[in-house]
Amino acid sequence: MYLFLCILAGTDVVLSTTTVPQALAIFWFHAGEISLDRCITQIFFLTTTFIYESGILLVMALDRYIAICYPLRYTTILNHAVIVKIGVAIFLRSYATVIPVIFLLKRLTFCKNNLLPNTSCKHIILARISCNDIRVNIWYGFFGLMSTLVVDVVLVFISYVVILCAVFRMSSQDARHKALNTCGSHVCVIILFYGPGIFSVLAQRFGHRIPLHIHILLANIYNLAPPMLNPIIYGIKTKQIRDQVVHMLFTKQK
Repeated sequence: MYLFLCILAGTDVVLSTTTVPQALAIFWFHAGEISLDRCITQIFFLTTTFIYESGILLVMALDRYIAICYPLRYTTILNHAVIVKIGVAIFLRSYATVIPVIFLLKRLTFCKNNLLPNTSCKHIILARISCNDIRVNIWYGFFGLMSTLVVDVVLVFISYVVILCAVFRMSSQDARHKALNTCGSHVCVIILFYGPGIFSVLAQRFGHRIPLHIHILLANIYNLAPPMLNPIIYGIKTKQIRDQVVHMLFTKQK
C-alpha cells in the first residue's frame, strides 16, 4: 500500500506541475501566450498523468481487495516485482492512449482566433479552434475516455462490491470496522478524482450550454484538488502516517 501511495504522490506532483506554472503566469504576470508545441506538450503530460493516476487508483482498489479477501497471501501476490510490472504496464497504457492524440493535433491547421478558453491546454479545446474537421479527434477522445477512465471506474466499482460482500460475511464487528476503515481514504480519493474529472471531460465534449466559467472551474478543480487533498486524506486516515507526522512535529518543537 505504501509503495502505491508513493507512486500516487509522485503522479500528483507531475499532474499539478503540468498546469500550475502556466496558470500562475496567466494570473500573476498576464503571460497568456503559449506556442503550439508547448501546448501539445502540456496536453501530452496532462493526459498521460491523468490516465496513469486513474490506473493507480484501480490498482489500489485491487490492493484493498487482496488485503481483505486474501490476507494470508497478500505479500506473496503483491511482491515488489509484481508492483514494478504493474506500474510499467499502467504507464505503457497511458502512453499508448495519448500518442495518437498528439498526431491528431499535429495534423490540424490553426487559422482562426487562437484564444484558448481555459488556463491549460486540453485536447478538444485546442482542436475546436482549428480550421479542420475534428470528428476524428472527438471520436478518438471519446474512445480513449471509455477504454481507460470508464473501464477503471467499472472495475473499481466491481472490486468494492466484492470487498463489501467479503466484509459483511465477517463474524467480528471489529474486523468489519477495521476492513472498512482501510478503504475509507481510498474511496474519498476516488470520488475526488473521478467526480470533477469525468464531468469536466464530458462537459468539454457535450456541454455546449454550460457557462464557460464552469468549464474553467471544473478543469482547475480536477487538476489541483487531488494533489492538494490526497496527502491530507491519507495522512488523517492512515494511522502509521499520522503517527509519523505527529512524531516529527513534536520532535521539532522540542
